[in-house]
Amino acid sequence: MRLQKYMASCGVASRRTAEKMIGEGRVAVNGRTVTEMGVQVEEGDEIRLDGQIITPEPEKHYVLYHKPAGEVTTVSDPEGRTCVLDHFRDYPVRLYPVGRLDYDSEGLLLLTNDGALTERMLHPSHQVDKTYLARVTGNVTPEEIRQLRQGVLLDDHRTAPAKARLLRQEAFAAQVLVTIHEGRNRQVRRMFEQVGHQVLQLRRVKFGPLELGDLPRGRWRELTKEEIEKLTAYL
Repeated sequence: MRLQKYMASCGVASRRTAEKMIGEGRVAVNGRTVTEMGVQVEEGDEIRLDGQIITPEPEKHYVLYHKPAGEVTTVSDPEGRTCVLDHFRDYPVRLYPVGRLDYDSEGLLLLTNDGALTERMLHPSHQVDKTYLARVTGNVTPEEIRQLRQGVLLDDHRTAPAKARLLRQEAFAAQVLVTIHEGRNRQVRRMFEQVGHQVLQLRRVKFGPLELGDLPRGRWRELTKEEIEKLTAYL
């Protein structure tokens, strides 16, 4: 088995992220640091990541977490900010977030030790939908909704067409539901900036077939059997 596939089976990362870890010299096979791709490992080999032995996780776990604003979606943070995984230090297996929500955003975050599923969820070829409820400044016009639906220029590249719908116009703000399948950095916020609005609050309410529902901020629950089946079928 290729080393990066083995690492994914251990739940430490997707294959793509595992390749990056290997290239950074963080992985050792039988005491030898490996930096090249394509290394094969066999049963009985000792694999270490950052000095810690890793082994395949026989039981897969899937957790839906309502991330509040003010947490980073990383294992650790050099600035000392609260990390999502701080809440799961005592969980029976080591979990990893599937993608990210930025520091100022909240909402649905999937965590799992299933590296293969993580890779499928994040790979561009699967075009997994992510739906956000955005509260933005000012009055949102039909023309601006049309622009979001057609795609806007970010870094000289037009975004893929989004689904966008004005839910509510307030006196000085508006609520818009937006669905995208790309994963550019702070994409929804930057899309609204391109059509003349600042995002005041951003909450992810749906990720693929999974829905946030009424789960309170800062709380989590394991996926139901039905949700796992839907997730597998979706991919």
